[in-house]
Amino acid sequence: MSGHTELVVKGGFGGSFEAGVGQYITIIDLDGQQAGDFVALNRHDLSEGLSAVRTRRHLLSLYFSVGDELLSSRDRPMLKVVADSIGIHDATVPACDPTRYSVDFGVDGHRNCLENMHEPLIPYGVDILDVPEPFNLFQNSPVVGDGRTGVVDPPSKAGDRVVFRALMDVVCALSPCPQDIIPGNGLAVSDIRVVVSDTAPEE
Repeated sequence: MSGHTELVVKGGFGGSFEAGVGQYITIIDLDGQQAGDFVALNRHDLSEGLSAVRTRRHLLSLYFSVGDELLSSRDRPMLKVVADSIGIHDATVPACDPTRYSVDFGVDGHRNCLENMHEPLIPYGVDILDVPEPFNLFQNSPVVGDGRTGVVDPPSKAGDRVVFRALMDVVCALSPCPQDIIPGNGLAVSDIRVVVSDTAPEE
């Protein structure tokens, strides 16, 4: 797979895209303070997905940095972090789902990241139960007192980005998180841009 692909994923919704081994995936927070739930799967075996928990074990860290490899559910390198203008992302919080909104907030039918990521993966035959737990790009979930985690608005500014290099052929899904009830997106849901390219983007 080669070439250049761009898409803008509308805030509060979801989109999917493919990248071939060696290609670069640039994910850009267009307006700032927008978390984006991100998953990737092996294009040739969709039962193998990007794994936050295996990556944390591999890195011995809650966070990833430039140069780190993100592992699949089979402990294989799937993506490499090659650039990151913000350095703050989350790999601990599962995707929001209908239950999260109905139980925690008393809101039924709210758009949510799990369904946002699943919808564009349906044509690939992915069941909603097989959507991996995400990496929450630009999400700020600091460890606070007594080992607790908090979710506060991201410090990302308009144009902040993270760049991955695909280490295998992947299909990815992204949901600019629709959370507009509690902090996490500055209470203003916005779009995220994706660029897939054969060459590394210029700084």
